[in-house]
Formats: sequence, C-alpha cells, structure tokens
Amino acid sequence: MTTFGHTSFSDENRREELIRTIEHNLQKLTLPELEALYYDMTTKSYIHE
Repeated sequence: MTTFGHTSFSDENRREELIRTIEHNLQKLTLPELEALYYDMTTKSYIHE
C-alpha cells in the first residue's frame, strides 16, 4: 500500500520477499535461460547498461 508517496512497511516486506525468491530461482537457471531472461529484460528496458 502506498500513501503520499511512501511505501508501507508491509509493501517493503513483500518486496524483500519477492527479491529473495527471484534470487533463489535465478541461481537454478542454465546459461541459455539466463541469457534469454537478460535479453527479455533489456528489450523491456528493465535493465539499463
């Protein structure tokens, strides 16, 4: 929940939980899967270099 531009404590907890879950599962991906994910994220402008 966001109020007046501030993130609530529960939103921050959920964000941290999602990051941990994503990081854990990224470690299981093969190189081709990581490359495909990287390509997808760069074409959607989620990654900027």
